[in-house]
Amino acid sequence: MRIPKSFTLEEELSQYVEQTKGQGSASDRVNELLRRAKLQEQYDRLEMEAADFFADANSDRAETKALQKAALRTIERD
Repeated sequence: MRIPKSFTLEEELSQYVEQTKGQGSASDRVNELLRRAKLQEQYDRLEMEAADFFADANSDRAETKALQKAALRTIERD
């Protein structure tokens, strides 16, 4: 379902849409570009979440190494 809306575009963006719309309408081209921008923002957010997750995972690396050393000493004793 399409909802009619009115937005103001910068001249440079309007020219870009006109130059790249091909056989379709300017409205279809704007919708295509907005869908791509939406996906890009989602990917950017996921990338930031992954970076935060792995930053947290690396922050306790010293504790993990200490536990691994202790486990190896225990295994060597046995």
